[in-house]
Amino acid sequence: MAFTAIKSIKAGVTLCAAFAISSSAFAQAPVVDANGGSNLEQRIAVLERIVKSRTEMQHRLQTQLDNMQSEVDQLRGSVEVNTNELEKVLERQRELYLEIDKRVEALKQGGLANAGGAGASLSNSAGVTPSTGSSSPQEGEDEAYDSAVNLILKSREYDKAIPAFQSFIQRFPNSEYAPNAHYWLGQLLFNKQQWDDAIEQFNIVSNRFSDSVKRPDALLKLGVIAERTGDSSRARNFFQQVISEYPNSSAKRLAESRLNNL
Repeated sequence: MAFTAIKSIKAGVTLCAAFAISSSAFAQAPVVDANGGSNLEQRIAVLERIVKSRTEMQHRLQTQLDNMQSEVDQLRGSVEVNTNELEKVLERQRELYLEIDKRVEALKQGGLANAGGAGASLSNSAGVTPSTGSSSPQEGEDEAYDSAVNLILKSREYDKAIPAFQSFIQRFPNSEYAPNAHYWLGQLLFNKQQWDDAIEQFNIVSNRFSDSVKRPDALLKLGVIAERTGDSSRARNFFQQVISEYPNSSAKRLAESRLNNL
């Protein structure tokens, strides 16, 4: 009886020891997540979507910046046309006032005939268009420039605007509108992705017309062309030049934005 009890106790101890060993072995075994691979793939997929979303957002922002720059160029062109037309109106008014004063003075001196002659003399000295209908070179210059700009801003005939500006530059190489004409021609060629021809025009604005208000925009466009043709180093130099030389210009803000995206 006692022997049987001892055997039972030994069996129980042996069972407990076996259970303890099994538990220890189980506790020391590594935990394996059967879904671990799936979770990693999900995380990678999420990261890919985030990167793709950010890339698309950057492309949209860049497109918006390009569109805004184009609109700014068009607005500046409109301002140029309106300013030019206003200056011509003011000049005609000044000529008219001078001629009226001269006629009044001539009437005081005693004769309509003398007034007419004096008025004609003043009209010729002031550059007023004679009655024969011939136009002065300056008027031809203004009309040619306005006509070329209006092909862009009013009728949007961009292909016709290119030869119009080329003709203007050839006829009036020393015109006060020459830097603007070169810039507009460069912009039209830029839109057609004729990079070499556009670079030529923007370089003329940058190198020959250093005092022109178009120079910062020309430098910016040279940087954009370098960026689009894969020359990041040259693009960075142009953008930094715009930022350093024209810190208060709208071109500076655009240059900073593109520099940050390089």
